[in-house]
Amino acid sequence: WETMNWGSLEVLLSGVNKYSTVFGRVWLSMVFVFRVLVFVVAAQRVWGDESKDFVCNTKQPGCENVCYDSIFPISHIRLWALQLIFVTCPSLMVVGHVKYREKKDMEYSTSHKGKHLYARPGKKRGGLWWTYLVSLIFKAGFDAGFLYVLYYVYEGYDMPRLSKCKLPPCPNTVDCYISRPTEKKIFTLFMVVSSAVCILMCICEMIYLIFKRIKKLILRKKDQEI
Repeated sequence: WETMNWGSLEVLLSGVNKYSTVFGRVWLSMVFVFRVLVFVVAAQRVWGDESKDFVCNTKQPGCENVCYDSIFPISHIRLWALQLIFVTCPSLMVVGHVKYREKKDMEYSTSHKGKHLYARPGKKRGGLWWTYLVSLIFKAGFDAGFLYVLYYVYEGYDMPRLSKCKLPPCPNTVDCYISRPTEKKIFTLFMVVSSAVCILMCICEMIYLIFKRIKKLILRKKDQEI
């Protein structure tokens, strides 16, 4: 995960950013400034030592491995990496739609002596408006889904200092300890809060787009009546 080219995701979202509202630009800042950069620079290093520093008070072979798998069934780092990838994927819908309109407009212009099919191919009108709205729904849905998975798997967003484990081949109930639980809890809450803010930004942008569309329809109807 450390070698993953997060810059390609930034280029992708930057291309969508020019079609976004102010809420979309705040969302982009939250994704890269507060999530990807923190994830790449700090979070991976905080969680990278966990398998080495996980300790249980037993010498029974295999016990620590079983307890570690029970306490950490899904790696936080891999889960957050998948979350960031899934959240950025809906932007491909917008980019693809814009590219399709630009290509269609170019073909129309070639066959109609310079006339354009779209005044502004990247303007959020018609089908592109719906594509953009659906992409926001998917972004918010993916973020909410991963927050639920994290909460469900770990029964909350807390990071206990001590965990009890009594799975075979452990001889009895053993105490297991993770390294730097407070630091891990802080980063977990940080990623959770930043995800929640991104969901809020997506919802605000959806409401803004819908109300703006309704306002245009009302003004158009009034102009027709006049």
